Amino acid sequence: MNRVLIIVGDATETVDTLYPYYRLIEGGYEPVVAAPEKRLYQMVLHEVKPGWTITKEWEGYTIQADIAFKDIKEEEYLGIFFSGGRAPEYIRDDEDLIRITQHFFEKNKPVASVCHGVEIPARAGCVKGRRMATVPKCQFDLEVCGGIFVNEPCVIDGNMVSGRTYHDHGQYIGPWMKMLDEARDQF
Repeated sequence: MNRVLIIVGDATETVDTLYPYYRLIEGGYEPVVAAPEKRLYQMVLHEVKPGWTITKEWEGYTIQADIAFKDIKEEEYLGIFFSGGRAPEYIRDDEDLIRITQHFFEKNKPVASVCHGVEIPARAGCVKGRRMATVPKCQFDLEVCGGIFVNEPCVIDGNMVSGRTYHDHGQYIGPWMKMLDEARDQF
């Protein structure tokens, strides 16, 4: 088993998505881009510019979704990655995505989340009592759903690895990849 889901939607953050995508390939995994529909999605670049108090957004690359949420058989996947950007806010209520997310937590499979990605497992009821990193503006979303906000570049809590923003990729992706390796070795 070497397939890993990467969850996206329009306005998914470009670096949040492409860094783990290529790391998965490098690690011998098959990244499978999943979204509400099987189509091309517009990614964005997010950055808080010096002197700004809010995030500025630019268009990034596009990415093709390999599969729609409704067509996913979650037992066929080793792990899941929740990318950041604005997409999680808009896709988190999708019933199939909630089902998929709950499966990965219930089966203790490797999960990673960055930035706004936390909004999906939070909405799916999977963060209660869990320590997680996220972008500070999502602290409320995490805590209102029972999670514990930790302002660090890598937070590991059980099967969940999380980072705050793409600046943390070098800190949390490695531990998540190690979890994937250990899970793959069990098959």
